[in-house]
Amino acid sequence: MDFPLDVTNITIETDRLILRAWTESDLDDFYAYASVPGVGEMAGWPHHTSIETSKMILQSFMEHNKNFAIYHKADKKAIGSLGLDEAWTNKEEKYKHLKAKKIGYVLAKDYWGQGLMPEAVKAVIKYGFDNLGMEAFAIEHFVDNMQSRRVIEKCGFAFVKEGRYYSKTLDKYFDELRYILVK
Repeated sequence: MDFPLDVTNITIETDRLILRAWTESDLDDFYAYASVPGVGEMAGWPHHTSIETSKMILQSFMEHNKNFAIYHKADKKAIGSLGLDEAWTNKEEKYKHLKAKKIGYVLAKDYWGQGLMPEAVKAVIKYGFDNLGMEAFAIEHFVDNMQSRRVIEKCGFAFVKEGRYYSKTLDKYFDELRYILVK
């Protein structure tokens, strides 16, 4: 079951990261990673071609309050985003009774392969189970996105089924794999 969630006043800290609400001062960091070809496309959106696009999307993040900025402590900058949205499980008879959110994420290409995203996802899962009364998290990845698959496996999710996602901004369908983690 879906429930309202506002991350504005939530801060989650790990060894290397701080997950917090986005601020206007994050614009340059956001554009720096979102404008790299291939980064957004792995998540179903086109890379940003102007800082104006990043500004508009950042404003949306701040208005809807369901996306964390992933802030790298050592480098002192936002290097990615982790969002909590309505889960596909809400439409499944077997899971719709569970208080759940879907995790979606993107990370700056320079930080891939360092174990940062599993660190962030595990921290959000722990926070959700311990502080928000959540019962499950859903997650998915495009079939050819092996980096996301490794994150999902490292975080203990169980494969449930195949799915299909349509990206309006890319005008393209993606085959995806869907997973769940139940408390």
